[in-house]
Amino acid sequence: MSWGVLLLLVIGGLLSVQAAANVQLSRATSSPLGASTLQLAIGSVVLLAATVALGATGVLGLLADVPIAHLLGGIGSAVYITAGILLFPRLGAVVTTGLFIAGQMLASLVLDSFGLLGVVRAELDWSAAVGVLAVLAGAAAIVQANASVPVRVPSGAPGPQVPSARGARPGWLAFAVLGGAVLPVQGAINARLRADLGAPLAVSAVSFVLATAVMAGLLAAALVAGRTHRPRWTGAALPWWGWLGGVIGAAYVTSVFLLIPELGAAATIALTVAGQQLAGVAVDHFGLLRMARRPVSRYRLAGVVVLLAGVAVLQW
Repeated sequence: MSWGVLLLLVIGGLLSVQAAANVQLSRATSSPLGASTLQLAIGSVVLLAATVALGATGVLGLLADVPIAHLLGGIGSAVYITAGILLFPRLGAVVTTGLFIAGQMLASLVLDSFGLLGVVRAELDWSAAVGVLAVLAGAAAIVQANASVPVRVPSGAPGPQVPSARGARPGWLAFAVLGGAVLPVQGAINARLRADLGAPLAVSAVSFVLATAVMAGLLAAALVAGRTHRPRWTGAALPWWGWLGGVIGAAYVTSVFLLIPELGAAATIALTVAGQQLAGVAVDHFGLLRMARRPVSRYRLAGVVVLLAGVAVLQW
């Protein structure tokens, strides 16, 4: 399963690219909800095209007999993508991914410990408890260290100066944890849908189409209520990778639900977490992907090391 380990590390790293891409599209359309809807729609089109190309559309006829609960995994993509768009500019890549990781690991531990949503039950032992505590301690250290780090917006990047995590409302921090927690839940639900349909790409397509519908509904409701602006192209320069958020999300969703039955929820998420956090450090420290530059101090690095150590304990 070494190929699966490498795949999850790479996919985890790409989640940082996905969040940055979604931020760029949000700026270009002046609408976070509009950008989320568009990225999910792009992912849906890619997955539907792949499903058609592989001749797997016939299994879609089985959806009428599938329990409704098995179709709800796509909601996780809608929550996660929106969380990334809203939180990356406010908290930075390392803090946001650190809180995402805390949510991911807690949710995956619950799934494994109680055997929920079809995940094979794994007894909670002392090493798992130590791993979870280390993950939470590392995430907390990253958030605290970020409060004193100067923020430098890269030259030519649109948008105002970005506040540090210290100025963030507790609700934003809680939303980040929730945004991470939905991912393993989504993977477990989609794994059950795969057992129903037997076609991985069709499962991902169904998940993304549902996510697109949910986001489009939220966008329409927000417009009617006057809580958001109508999406419009602002003329902001959009890099080519700004369109890749939906494609990366599609790759992540497909990989995770395929490997959760093989590795377990905690191990699968632990590997994506490792890639995600390492990429987040690079994005913040060097100001990559047009994100604000936040130099990584020794305290932040210590938090990352503790967090990754907790991931390693959970993995092995």
